[in-house]
Amino acid sequence: MKPDGTVDRVVVPERLDAHKLIEEFMILANVAAAEMLEKKALPLIYRVHDEPALEKVHALQEFLKTLDLPFAKSGALRPSLFNRVLMQVKGHDSELLVNEVVLRSQAQAEYAAENYGHFGLNLRRYAHFTSPIRRYADLIVHRALIRGLGLGEGALPESETPESLSEIAAQISVAERRAMKAERETADRLIAHFLADRIGASFQGRISGVTRAGLFVKLTDTGADGLIPIRTLGTEYFNYDETRHALVGTRSGAMHRLGDVVDVRLVEAAPVAGALRFELLSEGRVAPRGRRREGTREVSATPVRAHPGRSPRKNDRQPAKAKRGKSSKRGPSRDRSWKP
Repeated sequence: MKPDGTVDRVVVPERLDAHKLIEEFMILANVAAAEMLEKKALPLIYRVHDEPALEKVHALQEFLKTLDLPFAKSGALRPSLFNRVLMQVKGHDSELLVNEVVLRSQAQAEYAAENYGHFGLNLRRYAHFTSPIRRYADLIVHRALIRGLGLGEGALPESETPESLSEIAAQISVAERRAMKAERETADRLIAHFLADRIGASFQGRISGVTRAGLFVKLTDTGADGLIPIRTLGTEYFNYDETRHALVGTRSGAMHRLGDVVDVRLVEAAPVAGALRFELLSEGRVAPRGRRREGTREVSATPVRAHPGRSPRKNDRQPAKAKRGKSSKRGPSRDRSWKP
């Protein structure tokens, strides 16, 4: 930021091996804290992560069929099933696409006084311990450890029970999501303001979302998100293929798929809304023709033909707010609360 409060530059920090090592240390510390409190039979707040919902697992299976990737589920779900898929695509063109779809199939981590494990990390017990200044769940764990180890003042009161901690866990889970949303919206507004004077400039990015409304693109250099309305994609109708996470042209078969690298032009920036609207410059890949696989389902959006040279409809003039939908070696889930 500049002294006057405006954005000087936007930098996407590089993820180094040192960061990964620190995260491993943090995970071990979190596990040790949970194990110690269980050994002392003291109540605590766990960081829990449930297994994926069955409908999401089924959708993932159908998607993987389009890539000829097996996902044979028999018996209980295990993180190893997802890790096996990720290993199969490692180093291939579809690696980023499959990683993103597997991540989106996972449940959301939350806080709870009842332990049902952390599916993504493949851990039986896990509690946030490493950031007591930043997170209230960590502070409760620290107070419980003070009480259990007899370390003096600041201990968890005897009046705290699993029932009372369950209410606190629900409240801080909601507060966490609200804080994450506020953080994203603030970053979106700042970046939109930063890019407002670069209308007409071209950028490289990656398709981060595919909907009936169009394509969401995340820019490589700034991490900014923006929308390419489906009406502006070309002179043919595009269908939304839910199974393949793609928009497919009905005449040419051109396909724009989640994870594709694309070039875009910035058409509009709305700093107050934190929204960007792009124009697609890249050609879509040609989707394979022929019989669709059994079990796949194509859902068509209301087809709209784009007219080159004509101004977008009034509704297109206001850029839509982008919604953001790594895989740990321990499992497919990414718990964003690992940030040091």
